[in-house]
Amino acid sequence: MEKMKEAYESILIVSCKNGDEAIAEVVGKFKSMIESGATLDSVEEWGKRKLTYLINKESEGYYVLFNFTSDADFPAELDRVYNITDGVLRSLIVKRIEKSEPVPAAVAPEAEEAAADAE
Repeated sequence: MEKMKEAYESILIVSCKNGDEAIAEVVGKFKSMIESGATLDSVEEWGKRKLTYLINKESEGYYVLFNFTSDADFPAELDRVYNITDGVLRSLIVKRIEKSEPVPAAVAPEAEEAAADAE
Protein backbone atom coordinates (compact mmCIF):
# COMPACT_ATOMS: atom_id res chain seq x y z
CA MET A 1 0.00 0.00 0.00
CA GLU A 2 1.26 3.43 -0.93
CA LYS A 3 2.00 5.84 1.92
CA MET A 4 0.09 9.10 2.06
CA LYS A 5 2.21 12.21 1.52
CA GLU A 6 1.43 15.33 3.55
CA ALA A 7 2.56 18.96 3.22
CA TYR A 8 4.67 20.37 6.08
CA GLU A 9 6.52 23.55 6.94
CA SER A 10 9.43 23.90 9.29
CA ILE A 11 10.91 27.04 10.81
CA LEU A 12 14.49 26.82 11.99
CA ILE A 13 16.40 29.39 14.06
CA VAL A 14 20.17 29.02 13.74
CA SER A 15 22.74 30.53 16.10
CA CYS A 16 24.64 33.53 14.73
CA LYS A 17 27.58 33.32 17.16
CA ASN A 18 29.76 31.10 14.92
CA GLY A 19 29.53 33.29 11.82
CA ASP A 20 28.04 33.16 8.36
CA GLU A 21 29.92 30.00 7.29
CA ALA A 22 28.47 28.01 10.20
CA ILE A 23 24.97 29.28 9.38
CA ALA A 24 25.34 28.27 5.73
CA GLU A 25 26.63 24.85 6.80
CA VAL A 26 23.65 24.16 9.10
CA VAL A 27 21.11 25.41 6.53
CA GLY A 28 22.77 23.34 3.79
CA LYS A 29 22.76 20.25 6.00
CA PHE A 30 19.01 20.44 6.59
CA LYS A 31 18.25 21.41 3.01
CA SER A 32 20.03 18.29 1.75
CA MET A 33 18.43 16.12 4.45
CA ILE A 34 14.94 17.29 3.44
CA GLU A 35 15.74 16.81 -0.26
CA SER A 36 16.87 13.23 0.39
CA GLY A 37 13.91 12.23 2.60
CA ALA A 38 11.11 14.36 1.14
CA THR A 39 10.16 16.67 -1.70
CA LEU A 40 11.46 20.15 -0.94
CA ASP A 41 8.90 22.67 -2.20
CA SER A 42 10.61 25.91 -1.17
CA VAL A 43 13.23 27.44 1.11
CA GLU A 44 12.84 30.98 2.42
CA GLU A 45 15.83 32.43 4.23
CA TRP A 46 14.46 35.26 6.34
CA GLY A 47 17.92 36.20 7.56
CA LYS A 48 19.15 37.56 10.89
CA ARG A 49 16.48 38.81 13.25
CA LYS A 50 16.43 39.95 16.84
CA LEU A 51 14.99 37.35 19.22
CA THR A 52 12.14 38.32 21.56
CA TYR A 53 14.04 36.83 24.49
CA LEU A 54 17.53 35.44 25.02
CA ILE A 55 18.09 31.84 23.97
CA ASN A 56 21.38 30.38 25.23
CA LYS A 57 22.54 33.95 25.98
CA GLU A 58 22.01 34.96 22.33
CA SER A 59 19.88 37.90 21.23
CA GLU A 60 19.92 37.26 17.47
CA GLY A 61 19.11 34.26 15.27
CA TYR A 62 19.06 33.33 11.60
CA TYR A 63 15.57 32.27 10.48
CA VAL A 64 14.86 29.74 7.70
CA LEU A 65 11.48 28.40 6.51
CA PHE A 66 11.34 25.04 4.70
CA ASN A 67 8.17 23.89 2.90
CA PHE A 68 8.20 20.20 2.00
CA THR A 69 6.01 17.19 1.24
CA SER A 70 6.78 13.84 2.86
CA ASP A 71 5.51 10.68 4.48
CA ALA A 72 4.19 11.02 8.03
CA ASP A 73 7.31 9.51 9.64
CA PHE A 74 9.88 11.93 8.15
CA PRO A 75 9.06 15.01 10.32
CA ALA A 76 9.82 13.02 13.49
CA GLU A 77 13.26 12.11 12.17
CA LEU A 78 13.89 15.70 11.06
CA ASP A 79 12.92 16.97 14.53
CA ARG A 80 15.25 14.42 16.16
CA VAL A 81 18.18 15.67 14.07
CA TYR A 82 17.25 19.31 14.79
CA ASN A 83 17.47 18.57 18.52
CA ILE A 84 20.95 17.00 18.39
CA THR A 85 22.56 19.51 16.01
CA ASP A 86 24.85 22.18 17.44
CA GLY A 87 23.90 25.66 16.29
CA VAL A 88 20.13 25.10 16.22
CA LEU A 89 18.45 27.41 18.74
CA ARG A 90 14.80 26.54 18.05
CA SER A 91 12.77 24.60 15.50
CA LEU A 92 9.14 23.93 14.72
CA ILE A 93 7.52 21.51 12.26
CA VAL A 94 3.80 21.78 11.46
CA LYS A 95 1.47 20.16 8.94
CA ARG A 96 0.23 22.65 6.36
CA ILE A 97 -3.50 22.80 5.80
CA GLU A 98 -4.61 24.09 2.44
CA LYS A 99 -7.29 26.73 2.91
CA SER A 100 -10.58 26.19 1.16
CA GLU A 101 -12.91 29.02 0.26
CA PRO A 102 -15.49 29.64 3.01
CA VAL A 103 -19.17 29.56 2.17
CA PRO A 104 -20.54 33.12 2.22
CA ALA A 105 -23.03 33.68 5.05
CA ALA A 106 -25.70 34.98 2.64
CA VAL A 107 -25.66 31.75 0.62
CA ALA A 108 -25.85 29.29 3.54
CA PRO A 109 -29.42 30.15 4.74
CA GLU A 110 -30.76 29.92 1.17
CA ALA A 111 -29.24 26.48 0.79
CA GLU A 112 -30.93 25.37 4.02
CA GLU A 113 -34.30 26.73 2.82
CA ALA A 114 -33.96 24.95 -0.52
CA ALA A 115 -33.19 21.68 1.26
CA ALA A 116 -36.23 22.15 3.53
CA ASP A 117 -38.49 22.92 0.52
CA ALA A 118 -37.27 19.78 -1.27
CA GLU A 119 -38.50 17.61 1.60
